[in-house]
Amino acid sequence: MDGAVVWTNASSGGGTGLVLPDGCMDLLWNDGRLLIAGPDTRAQEPVGSPSCWAGLRFYPGTAPAFLGVPAHELRDRRVELADLWPVSLVRRLTARVNAAVDPASGLEEVALERADEVDGPDPLLRQVVAALDAGRPVAATADELGLGARQLHRRSLAAFGYGPKTLARVLRMQRALALARGGVPFAETAVRAGYADQAHLARDVRELAGLPLGELLGGGR
Repeated sequence: MDGAVVWTNASSGGGTGLVLPDGCMDLLWNDGRLLIAGPDTRAQEPVGSPSCWAGLRFYPGTAPAFLGVPAHELRDRRVELADLWPVSLVRRLTARVNAAVDPASGLEEVALERADEVDGPDPLLRQVVAALDAGRPVAATADELGLGARQLHRRSLAAFGYGPKTLARVLRMQRALALARGGVPFAETAVRAGYADQAHLARDVRELAGLPLGELLGGGR
């Protein structure tokens, strides 16, 4: 499915096991039930046993069209899919996923069918994500896409669950974590990821993840 990645027995976090903000939303299967993980603005503690989870992770901005629900309504939440869709439909979908060879393939099959029934996400959203992930300022991104600041903010709330400045912070932290996990020294990581300095990196990571960078990555440097 374009714009989504299937995963199993995994969580998006560092050595702590925390689920960190990444701009994405997930369709989840856990012990025979279907849930939705909304976009996070802070680190979340994993719930349940990791061995019992499978999911479909949606690229930032793509899940609301699939779900028919604005992203900001699900911000920092984990909800039953039956809270969003008709219970009878969710019951049938859950039975299909449970009967599949494995939950991940069952989720993907259900998602592909659903994707054929709904309109796709606004292609402009990918341009927003690409620009912010490249470190472009929010104001410059709005200008380049022909959007006013308020319009970009309104569309970002519906698509990503929060405004473009928050999305930019989340994506910047993810860039920094990727660099640091690859062995790049923290000071160099800060510069390459777009922070003013290492102190700025440290403050931002602590605010978004709730832990110092070194602890978040499992210790070390």
